[in-house]
Amino acid sequence: MEKTLQKIKVFCKKPAVYQTAGYLALQLCMVAMVYYWRVFYGYTGSALKLTALCCLAATAVYVVVLLTVRYVKTFPTKAAIAIAVCGIVFCFANPPLQAPDESVHYLRSYSISKGWLNFDHDRTYPNDVAALLSAFPGAWTNAHTTYWVEVDEKTGELTGTGSSANFPLRLQGNELISLSNQFKAYQDLKNTALESVNEPIMFQIIPFLPQAVGMFVARLIGLQALGCMYLGRLANLAVYTVLCWFALRNCKRYQTIFAAVMLLPLSLYLAASLSYDSLLLGLYYLTASYYCADEIRKKDVQVFFVSFVLMNAVKPWISLLWLLLPLVLPQKAWKVKAKKWQVALAAIAGAISITLFVEWYGTAMRVNYPEIGRMLGTEVVNGGQQLAFMLQNIPRTIAVFLGTLYENTLYFGQLGIFGALDLEIPMVQLVSVVMLFLATALAVHEKSSLSLRSAIGLGVLAVCYIAAVMAALYITYTPVGMVRVLGVQARYMLPPFLMLLVLLAGLLSHVLEPKLAQTDKATKLGLWTCSAGAMLSGILLAQHYFIGPVYNMPV
Repeated sequence: MEKTLQKIKVFCKKPAVYQTAGYLALQLCMVAMVYYWRVFYGYTGSALKLTALCCLAATAVYVVVLLTVRYVKTFPTKAAIAIAVCGIVFCFANPPLQAPDESVHYLRSYSISKGWLNFDHDRTYPNDVAALLSAFPGAWTNAHTTYWVEVDEKTGELTGTGSSANFPLRLQGNELISLSNQFKAYQDLKNTALESVNEPIMFQIIPFLPQAVGMFVARLIGLQALGCMYLGRLANLAVYTVLCWFALRNCKRYQTIFAAVMLLPLSLYLAASLSYDSLLLGLYYLTASYYCADEIRKKDVQVFFVSFVLMNAVKPWISLLWLLLPLVLPQKAWKVKAKKWQVALAAIAGAISITLFVEWYGTAMRVNYPEIGRMLGTEVVNGGQQLAFMLQNIPRTIAVFLGTLYENTLYFGQLGIFGALDLEIPMVQLVSVVMLFLATALAVHEKSSLSLRSAIGLGVLAVCYIAAVMAALYITYTPVGMVRVLGVQARYMLPPFLMLLVLLAGLLSHVLEPKLAQTDKATKLGLWTCSAGAMLSGILLAQHYFIGPVYNMPV
């Protein structure tokens, strides 16, 4: 009996047994998930087909994870694979044109993919592009939100109010209003003569090059508007993944924090969309990685210069704040002959030059456009008056900024909101916060290479970045004298979140004595936990858009 038990123990310790058991458990989870959708959300489609699809997708992910664990040795490559796999989930979980300004970015990228490098308002797009924009209006959740008040016909008194806010699936009578139905609408509209779509009010080229290449390949292999959109998203995701890989290679410490921010559902949502934030975030993370490098050499300065100039071409002026990087790096890490101020001067000259060139190009290459008014109208928003009001009332302006941060829980409370403040998923919000602070806790045992001066500099940059974002939107998007800043979204805060979490880990390393002292174990635990959180969030995003909950609207 003892020999039999011993053989069973030896057998159970074999890797193949664990792998098989894990695979079977994963497939069981897929079956349970579809059953849950059928019971809790009343899913009426073919449960067998959906189960087969989910099991097949889970098998593909499982094989990738297994191969990564077995054959990939370096953390940056493992993290890049996790980013790519989770990003693909977000690419297809997010319905077409639901990311911020994605329809405008789609049109500009499509133009570039056809070799149109100027901006002509009279130029139109093929009918399949018009069909895609008609079938998938942006910000679906808010655009289809309805509010109503029920009144008792006999007494005339209010008996209740209702709202369909934050419910992408609606049941009006017996008709289901769903984004999944819009794919059929797109196919039908392609064969219908639609009003032509003109080129958008978006006068940039550089930020849209990655997705334009994807769209060019899509058209080359015969795909139409919808296929162009998905290949454009995947091209953006590929560039984001490569930039993250370079950033993680550059980090000598705090890799778990960087990986957690890169794998945040909001980061992946933007990376796997047509938003130019995918390129911008990748450049931000790459630039920030130099705070975690032991030595800065000539090639590092060259990469920083290119990254800094590119981010200013994508997002002018506010990206100039990253100029603080070379100035606050520890002197002992600076292994370059050139002085810090010389590098900073060259970087700012390059950034301003490309910013002015982009602005000139956008004006010089623009034809047939009518007068372009300010968003919300000059009667409501006046940048000059708002700026003068801010300077005349500096204490009040600071109070407005602090109040806006407080009301929005420092924007850590908006990490589960997708689109242009459109769709909120509370569970994703919880998962995101857990991911960030778990990764920070796992990095506490790493001693920071930042000197006190450098740490203060990094903190100042984070605070200045938050203030600059709020000031820009207060001036350009908020009515004069308003006590709140309008237009601020959590996606704008991802770079300062990264900086502040690195500082938090460095601070805690001086006051705590963590038990987990091995970097390899910490980074592995952080990577796989955050990857699981990202994958769960992607599934929840698809669930919210395509499965449920279904909200009953009054007829």
